[in-house]
Amino acid sequence: MITRRTFLSAARLSLAGFAGLSLVSAASCVSLKNTRARLVVVGGGFAGLTAARMLKSLLPAAEIVLVEPKASYISCPFSNLVIAGERTIAEQTFGYSAARAEGVRHLRLAAKDIDPVARKVELSNGDSVEYDRLILAPGISLNYKALPGYSAQAAEMMPHAWEAGEQTELLRNQIAAMKDGGTVAIVAPANPYRCPPGPYERASLIAHYLKREKPKSKVLVLDNKDQFSKQGLFQAAWKSEYGEMVEWRGLSDGARVIEVDPDTNLLKTDFDEYRVDVANVIPPQQAGSVALDSGLADASGWCPVDALSFESTIAPNIHVIGDAAILNQMPKSAFAANAQAKLCAVQVVQSLAGEAPIPSKLLNTCYSLVGPEFGISVADVYQAGGERWLEIPGAGGVSPTQVPMSFRQDEARYARGWFETITNEVFA
Repeated sequence: MITRRTFLSAARLSLAGFAGLSLVSAASCVSLKNTRARLVVVGGGFAGLTAARMLKSLLPAAEIVLVEPKASYISCPFSNLVIAGERTIAEQTFGYSAARAEGVRHLRLAAKDIDPVARKVELSNGDSVEYDRLILAPGISLNYKALPGYSAQAAEMMPHAWEAGEQTELLRNQIAAMKDGGTVAIVAPANPYRCPPGPYERASLIAHYLKREKPKSKVLVLDNKDQFSKQGLFQAAWKSEYGEMVEWRGLSDGARVIEVDPDTNLLKTDFDEYRVDVANVIPPQQAGSVALDSGLADASGWCPVDALSFESTIAPNIHVIGDAAILNQMPKSAFAANAQAKLCAVQVVQSLAGEAPIPSKLLNTCYSLVGPEFGISVADVYQAGGERWLEIPGAGGVSPTQVPMSFRQDEARYARGWFETITNEVFA
């Protein structure tokens, strides 16, 4: 169980690591203050944009190139509130003007392929950009082939909403149009995938909406696993807040979805079939397509890296951060991506200066909203060990179980404060 003492201890460990980075990397920054190195970052999300801006602050004379085709970024964190009708997509949308004002060059093109020998990124218009070091933060791609019946076309009828934007609004509109007494099914994938608590926060916030607007309806979670993040907290909250409205079935219950039929909203499991009103199918995931197409992922579909430097173990001079990387016990969260990006930027400076990576620790906190004013959380501290980031025993934990509602309200406030802080830091 997390306590104020263990959480603050975790935070101090993480901050101590970053303080050490700032001091130790100062010499490297001085030696490289006039460097004209070209450092390319692929991906403009929480990991990529953080890395680009951090590199520019550490190496003002270097050319920092951000390869990101979109003019703005739509955040997945807090998008479940859009589905519940508590937030708009406009409130989830952030631009890149602050990074450009700092001198980051934004190429609005997609990265199609990476040549690690020639050190260049092939772009969607046929051009290429060369690099001295590359930070790859392409996020996820959806592995449609892993679930029979599901495809990009099927997602227009059975939205995944795991990439925020049109899919988020599609799922929101389907739920709003559903009759009272209908069933919303959420298909939760096996590990690993982006944002481990995300499907269960989504179930909670959909239930919040249904309780108010369509109280005869229900949320059915069909899970490809038997355990999930903050499980005890979620299930206790579902019962206290929503009664029998949320039903969760796991792998041992025969709930693994093996096939879908988007034309009839049919979900087939090992033993049963479910015809539902709204099907939110979250398919298995893998590293972003450019990482796969460039051969930077292994058989798992994710990119193996040296934990401390984030350098690919497949190709030199390429660092992979955020959701696309194999980081073992560290989850694929925005908090983790942001922390990894800061550390990776420092380690890139170290490598350019011919110095060894700096030892550090990283903190991750995942907040989840069971309702707009009901929050829970999990926090952990990690240390690097070879190709793995490992939890430090006793340095983190989850929200306590027996607390007054004011505690849950405080955690919901902390969640909003975290989101405002990280989006201001990354985008503003």
